[in-house]
Formats: sequence, C-alpha cells, structure tokens
Amino acid sequence: MKNLPEKLYYRTNELAKAFEVNASLLRFWEKEFGFLIKPKKNAKGERLYTKKDVENFKLIYHLVKENGYTLEGAKKKIKTRRQKINKNISIIERLEKIKAELKQIREQL
Repeated sequence: MKNLPEKLYYRTNELAKAFEVNASLLRFWEKEFGFLIKPKKNAKGERLYTKKDVENFKLIYHLVKENGYTLEGAKKKIKTRRQKINKNISIIERLEKIKAELKQIREQL
C-alpha cells in the first residue's frame, strides 16, 4: 500500500490508488464488511472514509490479498482475533520502513 497523506477523510479513489485496487473492490468490501467500515457521505453522496476505515481496509487487504483468506474466512478471523492482526500489520509496516531506510543508507555509502 502506498502512503496516504494525513487527512480527516479520504475519498474512494484516493484509497483505491493507495491500495492499488479498483474502487469497486473497496465498495464491495465496504458492503461485505459493513460491521467494520461505515463511511460518511457528503452532500453529493460521495463516500468519505476516516482513518479508522483506512485501518480496517488495511486489515481486510492483508487478510484477503496478502494471506489468501476467503471473505468468510477473513470475517471470522477479524471477529475473533482483530487486535492481534492489527498489531502484526503495524509491525510489518514498521519493518518495511526500516528496510527502506537501510536501503537508502546503503545507496549513500
């Protein structure tokens, strides 16, 4: 996932670009995981996702795209082990940042 700028709300197309998926997939996940993702809508009816929604999309993406879970399997996993999964995702993200920094240092040598 590409980095997102710090904002209060994100539009569907911004998240789709960051996750490198179609916007329709995010809307589908929103429908399937309605207990997790509840965007606000502006006057035009555009979805506005919060940081919490983005974290939940990361969780779904991690389970479905990276670990190969089915949607039903991901739902069960989220409901039973949500806190541990979030911790693992944050650890992976920190390790990826450290790896990028180490590569940058190596290139400077």
